Amino acid sequence: MKTALALGFALAALATTAAAQSCPYRGELDELYCDANRDMVADAPTDAKKLKNPSTLVFTYTPIEDPAVYQNIFKDFLDKFAACTGKKVVYYQVQSNAAQIEAMRAGRLHIAGFSTGGTAYAVNLAGAVPFVVKGDATGPRSYHLALIVRADSPYQKPADLKGKKVAHVSPSSNSGNLAPRALFPAQGLVPDTDYKALYSGKHDQSILGVNSGDYDAAAVADDVLERMSKRGVVKMENFRKLYVSPPFVTSSFAHAHDLEPALAAKVRECATSYKFTAEMTKEFNGDDRFWPVDYKKDWAVVRQVAESTGTAFNRAAFDREAAKEAESKKKK
Repeated sequence: MKTALALGFALAALATTAAAQSCPYRGELDELYCDANRDMVADAPTDAKKLKNPSTLVFTYTPIEDPAVYQNIFKDFLDKFAACTGKKVVYYQVQSNAAQIEAMRAGRLHIAGFSTGGTAYAVNLAGAVPFVVKGDATGPRSYHLALIVRADSPYQKPADLKGKKVAHVSPSSNSGNLAPRALFPAQGLVPDTDYKALYSGKHDQSILGVNSGDYDAAAVADDVLERMSKRGVVKMENFRKLYVSPPFVTSSFAHAHDLEPALAAKVRECATSYKFTAEMTKEFNGDDRFWPVDYKKDWAVVRQVAESTGTAFNRAAFDREAAKEAESKKKK
């Protein structure tokens, strides 16, 4: 058994070495992927045998809120998407950004809506290729990081939260973790120095935690709070915003890098030609269509925010922050 395992590891190492030698440029991508054209996303495999054209496409959406909500919201889209691509399309529920990224990396997930920060991890670690974002007639959707407290709380500015219970969302979340670490210090509040970040797992759980008093404050995406208010889950008047950031690009929709080029092109075509239902438009704050996106250009500010905190969108950072999240949840 030991001999077989050793042989397996040796073969894997040889395969990795061979892949590295055949890749002219990788940039920030994991060793499984190559970026010869330097557009910062994984190239399609040059070996035709590694390209995929599955009979069933697996789709999921970022678990920023209850996954079941979005399975219903995306039903019409998935029905139309199936008819357009000529493929069976199934919705795969995931409970965390980490699970979503690992599913695409393992080849179990073909198309996914990733959170803003999660997109960068998905690109580097899972070979995700972002191709559209939600928007309306004016252009792609943006959102803001909001530091929220209960309206009846005594806190008036971010610095008032020193020593208090402040919720972050997850390690990969832009508005729920990375942006607060980059932007709060200038507001007189330093995460993990002035307070211990408590990971809630999802934006809605952070918001509900503030509403119930489990957290004194939370760093969340303001569009999630708006959607929850419109659905009647919480009342907007129950909250105050102590800080609102400049805008960020919204969550991306990405396909696996190893889809056959013709299928990848069809996936893009089917998404950009789709018109949202009235229910989707209501849920997504007026968005009624998908807009093409360029990861290298449109995620530049997200990468800059991460870099300013010393965060790299690589496996080591992902695993390190995931361990912190697990430890935080144990203490809750």
